[in-house]
Amino acid sequence: MSAVPTTQPLTERRRFGDRFGDLALQGLTAAAALAAAVLLGAIAWKVFETAWPAITKYGVSFITHQGWDVGKNQFAALDFIWGTAWTSFLALLVAAPISIAIGLYLSELAPTGIRWFVASLVELLAAVPSVVLGLWGILVLGPFVGTQLGPFLHDHFGFIPLFSGTPQNAGILVAVLVLTIMIVPICASICRELFLNVPSELEEGALALGSTRWEMVRGVVLPYTRSGVSAALILGLGRAVGEAIAVTQVIGAGHGIHWSLFATGDTLASRIAGQYQGAATNLQIASLVYLAAILLVISLIVNLIALWIVRRFSYERIGGG
Repeated sequence: MSAVPTTQPLTERRRFGDRFGDLALQGLTAAAALAAAVLLGAIAWKVFETAWPAITKYGVSFITHQGWDVGKNQFAALDFIWGTAWTSFLALLVAAPISIAIGLYLSELAPTGIRWFVASLVELLAAVPSVVLGLWGILVLGPFVGTQLGPFLHDHFGFIPLFSGTPQNAGILVAVLVLTIMIVPICASICRELFLNVPSELEEGALALGSTRWEMVRGVVLPYTRSGVSAALILGLGRAVGEAIAVTQVIGAGHGIHWSLFATGDTLASRIAGQYQGAATNLQIASLVYLAAILLVISLIVNLIALWIVRRFSYERIGGG
């Protein structure tokens, strides 16, 4: 006799409710994904439709030329594209090491008793409304930059174009610091979660082989999480690119392309926020929406770059190259 027990055919089939649940789940998730795509398409269509008079009048020269003169009804975007790119890049340059350092401290070095407290404070900073942060920039940060930090940088590093000019309470430097404060909590929180998800076997193995904690972080933690960290920093860059209210309050609404951090400037988002409600002509409204279309394209490019970085690093980690 065979020792293998005889299997009996299943006598009960899947019920209709189970099949309905599968179909409903598939339908709801597909509808949600389709709705997101349709919404993005509707937003893009409305933005470009409203901006079409400015697009037909100026064409690509709107992007490559300078000057925004409401009185003469002449508009161009290069000043604001430069202001957006310059302030966002500098804010990310300052925020990146700070965010990674905070994430490493909270995941690897901080005593267990204070990790949750410090992490809560960092995440709470992200909940501060941008208008409140901008007001703080006007009342506190701006005077500090204009009377202390700016003169110090000018006296010691004035030979560098970045710190040439006259320090003042409003300008690119104040906007960069405000943007840095806004994107650090987001990047630091994501980095912390990424570092906590590194397999403990890898960390313990590196330490067991004689690595110091810094060597373990440099050789295990950072390489393992570099795709996620890169995406977190790109997410912070997207937040900086699209910020309007806080930047409008502290950047000074200046014109021109300047390397100096003490000069005033403007960004795409802050120009839209500052002038749309008071726009006097249809061409000015169309030009402002043209700025919004440019900002929409920049945001799309930033997200595609983040997706490419994540896929490339993930492919390398799996072993494809």
